[in-house]
Amino acid sequence: MTEPAKAPRPASTILLLRDATAQKGDGKSRAEIEVFMMVRHYEIDFNSGALVFPGGSVDKGDQEIIAAPELYSGGEGLDEATLSFRIAAIRETFEESGILLARPKGSKTLVDAVRASEIETAHRADLCDSKISFLKVLTDNGMVLALDELVPYAHWITPEGMPKRFDTWFFLAAAPPEQVGAHDGKESTDSIWVSPREALEGGETGRFKLPFPTTRNLIKLGKQDSVQAALEDSRGKSVVTVTPMMTRNNGGRQLRIPLEAGYDGDVFEVGSVG
Repeated sequence: MTEPAKAPRPASTILLLRDATAQKGDGKSRAEIEVFMMVRHYEIDFNSGALVFPGGSVDKGDQEIIAAPELYSGGEGLDEATLSFRIAAIRETFEESGILLARPKGSKTLVDAVRASEIETAHRADLCDSKISFLKVLTDNGMVLALDELVPYAHWITPEGMPKRFDTWFFLAAAPPEQVGAHDGKESTDSIWVSPREALEGGETGRFKLPFPTTRNLIKLGKQDSVQAALEDSRGKSVVTVTPMMTRNNGGRQLRIPLEAGYDGDVFEVGSVG
């Protein structure tokens, strides 16, 4: 029998956004957002086969970068725990998608797609295999992490009693121009740019497997019709921590979350109890 995890592991994820247009039934187009998502490998023991945002656990290497403030911008006034979540978010996103939220040292502009691709080709595989540190990747390539591009969006903690628990911060960020991203073929088997609307429709039809937090964040994101609107709506807002509580009701299961978290409710049906 698997023992329940006690303390949740710190983790981060980024909702990378870009603007798009969708065709309506009357032939007219409408503005909407697309977000980069990946299908987790079916052999992964957490959220296997699920459609998720890129992200993962904070690691020791992220702490090393905190001690080198010349390697990141936008960290002013942030404590070490907050910095570690943001650094991990950018590192994990690079590992899982190849998209790099960083600027060349001395530049105010995000790294261009050509240079980002060169860095990915040279270092991404070794970074994923722990053959090189993210600190060395940044140092050798003269990159500065763009922590200021991240907007806090959500904070979810896995309930007690689960075999794996995570304390996860979700961030919004506009995708760097022309960086399209691609899955690594190991932890993830597919990747797509998809609108929240299409992802949710796929969850309903069975095309996609969507974890509960992913579903709620897609519904919330889908209320915005542009990247700028999504970023502005969340910038400066306080984020309410969500730790879902499972209850049983008439043979079914319900998840309860704080109403003030902004997910259009506090009780959600999640299927029958087997």
